[in-house]
Amino acid sequence: MMLDPADLRLLAALQRDSTLTAQDLSAALNMSASQAGRRRQRLEAEGYIAGYRAHLSPEKVGLTVEAFIQIVMATHTAQNAQDFVRLTRSRAEIVGAWTLTGDADYLLRVYCPDLTALNDLVQQVLLPHPAVSRVQSQIVMERVKPDAPLPV
Repeated sequence: MMLDPADLRLLAALQRDSTLTAQDLSAALNMSASQAGRRRQRLEAEGYIAGYRAHLSPEKVGLTVEAFIQIVMATHTAQNAQDFVRLTRSRAEIVGAWTLTGDADYLLRVYCPDLTALNDLVQQVLLPHPAVSRVQSQIVMERVKPDAPLPV
């Protein structure tokens, strides 16, 4: 189904503030609260809205080190990929994982309480994994642009 301009405005508004009520959306979209509420429910049911969550401050919850880690696989087999993906899903400090083109096979985004915890993740978890050949990490010094809404 194609999204109309009102759907796109609703999605953009919810990305900025997912706590908006149907009444709030009605004012922003220039439609009745019931219409705005029905649109929101339809977009949820159709999977355009994948869910809602609170954005936490990493520093406030004690996660002072953010890093990106590139992983090069030892060999490219289906079993190695499955094992490594299972590892990424089992570790809470790995908050994002992507497969890549180029030199690295995976890119991980991690949050740790300190450099010791990051070192432990790299030295005791990632490097010893049989599917991993090489690990390269980059520690975030400053976030100049936070995760932004999708450009709808």
